[in-house]
Amino acid sequence: MGEAFLAVDWGTTNRRTYLIENGVVVRTERDDLGVTSVRDFEDAVAGIRGRFGDLPMLLAGMVGSNIGWRVAPYVAAPAGIDELAANLLEVDARTAIVPGVSTRAGGRADVMRGEEVQLLGAVAAGLVPADALLAQPGTHCKWALMADGRIADFTTAMTGELFALLRTHGLLAAQLHGEVGANAAFREGVEEGRRRDLAASLFGIRAAKMLGVRDDADAAAFASGLLIGSDVAARLAGADHDEVFILANPELGALYATAIEANGRTAHHVDSHAAFVAGILALGAARQ
Repeated sequence: MGEAFLAVDWGTTNRRTYLIENGVVVRTERDDLGVTSVRDFEDAVAGIRGRFGDLPMLLAGMVGSNIGWRVAPYVAAPAGIDELAANLLEVDARTAIVPGVSTRAGGRADVMRGEEVQLLGAVAAGLVPADALLAQPGTHCKWALMADGRIADFTTAMTGELFALLRTHGLLAAQLHGEVGANAAFREGVEEGRRRDLAASLFGIRAAKMLGVRDDADAAAFASGLLIGSDVAARLAGADHDEVFILANPELGALYATAIEANGRTAHHVDSHAAFVAGILALGAARQ
């Protein structure tokens, strides 16, 4: 990509732009212009270059999906930096989109876009071992198994989206207004989630209110613990790794770390922005 280039992590609801010079981020910008807010991508890209400089650009995330600018076909797992670099979608000589990664392991279809850059970057930067289990909490939590520095397999859980839906719609919405943190109610939810009887456990939140078992101030934390606990228990049930590396902001990462440690594993927090930059740098170098 040369001595200076632009990298854009372009998601569904927001995007982050990085100006990278000689391998170092010298400027960043985050806004809420995700792909669903953009009508003219050529104009949006020109606007980024107008603010940051007329430089080569690597785009990652939902910008390469069927709701984005151009569709960058998925690369099948196992996939590493070389596979992604070989399948970059070249919009023009100075603009390319990173492909996502797909899997059909065990007869289960799954896909990711954007997360692959962080996952591979975490290994490239030495933030995680080449063989490791990584978690990327969020609206759709990704659990990725890395082998020899490549994405060997992964699973997506709609944990964050389910929690958001429960807080805004349905029977439990009026109860889930409290703050969420790694408190006693959250840990209680994690333990309940380990049963992995999610539908019944969710109704238990309603029953606890009717019987005066739990105050509604703790209901949101319990529900979050229940969902995250169920997610973590399911993923760790067949995992051989004693450590899990979490790529997330500190607040959400702390919730997952609590659940992971409750399941007898060790959790490590990884700087997701540093991982993204390392992944983009590795892709830029492999592209040359």
